[in-house]
Amino acid sequence: MTISYKKLWKLLIDRDMNKGDLCTAAGISHTSMAKLGKNENVTTDILVRICNALRCDISDIMEMTGGVVQ
Repeated sequence: MTISYKKLWKLLIDRDMNKGDLCTAAGISHTSMAKLGKNENVTTDILVRICNALRCDISDIMEMTGGVVQ
């Protein structure tokens, strides 16, 4: 399974925010934002900060895609 943050990018567009705005609002680094942009793993702390800043649930910013790896 892979993680997709497409929902996050759509939410930012809907709220007329850019990535820099989110970094400031959530108190996260540009490095973490770059990882999100590449669908790489970030800590749950980062995801919680984003959800708190956007006042949303984690399912509003990410989803698991692809098949199950065995």
